[in-house]
Amino acid sequence: MKPAIAVVVLLSSLLAVSSAAEKFDFFYLVQQWPGSFCDTRQGCCFPDTGKPAADFGIHGLWPNYAKCGRGRQEELASAVLGEDDVAFFSAVGRRGKCWPEYCDDGNALSPWEIRDLVASLHRDWPTLSCKSGRSFEFWSYEWKKHGTCSNLAQHEYFARALALKARHNLTAILAGAGIVPSDTETYPLRSVREAIARGTGFTANLECNRDADGNAQLFQVYQCVDREGKKLIDCPLSMPTKCSRDQVKLPVF
Repeated sequence: MKPAIAVVVLLSSLLAVSSAAEKFDFFYLVQQWPGSFCDTRQGCCFPDTGKPAADFGIHGLWPNYAKCGRGRQEELASAVLGEDDVAFFSAVGRRGKCWPEYCDDGNALSPWEIRDLVASLHRDWPTLSCKSGRSFEFWSYEWKKHGTCSNLAQHEYFARALALKARHNLTAILAGAGIVPSDTETYPLRSVREAIARGTGFTANLECNRDADGNAQLFQVYQCVDREGKKLIDCPLSMPTKCSRDQVKLPVF
């Protein structure tokens, strides 16, 4: 087979692989504290429905790999063509990623598919970004980048994230451990982690950011979820917390 023909055949095979079901290992259900999102130098903007409740809000439900590494397409190209030719296929594969993304650009989010979830999404999955403030654009972006890799239909993707949030309310869990929003109090990061583990039955990863004065504050909670998007699991890997101090704030929103 001539080299040019071999390349075309392999490219077709790689594209076929990319359209198959994604072989990720787990989901991250990522929830953020709105006070920490807003209490930064960049600030925030409220969505088109107004100021959200003082409650952890969903950022996304993200398919993730247990180990970072080369994409399956790159590995196939390497096996057939050799390492020197792998770079040719970088536009097809998702090289070195810890997660799959943008798996089906033609599968745009349909308002009709999630019509019965809109009220819940406005409440539990609000946007605080100042880029647009339009909630549907935020949900569409999350679906396009992450949801199209989830092996779930549009309604399932959003409904399962909402159900997980409702089943394990982080705001109530932390409040039960005495960790409540405050402009003056700080809390041991270990206490936050242990409270979530006790309240949900599973470990989670935590992420901090910094307020306008440079103080560490609890920003996002990464809860790990099985591949069906139905049940929490212990996180199979740890991640950098960006929490440089043992004490964190949970600012009032």
